[in-house]
Amino acid sequence: MPYLDHDGLRLYYEVHGSRGDRPPLLLSHGYSATAEMWAPNVAALSADRQVITWDIRGHGRSDAPPDLARYTEELAVGDIAALLDRVGADGAVIGGLSLGGYLALRFHLRHRERVVALVLCDTGPGYRRAEPRAEWNAMAARRADQLDREGLAALGGSAEVRAAHHRSAAGLALAARGILTQHGPDVFESLPSVAVPTLVVVGADDKAFLAAADVLAAKVPGAVKVVIPDAGHAANIDQPDAFNRALLGFLDAL
Repeated sequence: MPYLDHDGLRLYYEVHGSRGDRPPLLLSHGYSATAEMWAPNVAALSADRQVITWDIRGHGRSDAPPDLARYTEELAVGDIAALLDRVGADGAVIGGLSLGGYLALRFHLRHRERVVALVLCDTGPGYRRAEPRAEWNAMAARRADQLDREGLAALGGSAEVRAAHHRSAAGLALAARGILTQHGPDVFESLPSVAVPTLVVVGADDKAFLAAADVLAAKVPGAVKVVIPDAGHAANIDQPDAFNRALLGFLDAL
């Protein structure tokens, strides 16, 4: 299994397909999921391009250091940059679902020169105002506390979680406290400055993120929004064929 030694820990990643003349596609999973959530998609998406998936620190087969300071948005963004370096890609289409989509936006904020396009799936742009951000962070803290109490049984049975295999409830709790939490409006405020092609995908039944998808589509200049019928938060798992068609149509038009 391929691992990247970076920042004093090992990150699990997978490379599907061959490089060719198209920019690679890097996909980050949602919180408490793993790279395994992309299993219904990688064969179709990698038919004529390279696709990179990975396990965020604290998740799945990646290391889960015991120090909360090792879990931040900025470190996760650095992990994405290191993965691109490992595969020899100066730039890529950067995408993800839920937390992974938010990290794609933060990666764009820090490394615009390496982003060819964005794919934002069932995700949000962060919070402009402090009050809803504090509510989100309180939710993340509650999830972490539940993982501390109940272990991996606290994860529940959503589609992306059912596809995952985790080694460390403690790592997931630390990732909730350090990576899932948000600290400022800078990602939200960066949306009007996004100057690369952007695809926004959301499941029609993902009630918690429909409004967020509307905000992304309205704020990012030229963004294309696709709503996947009969799909929830893990639209790529619930309706993989429709999801794959949406992404391939977007990628082929680049």
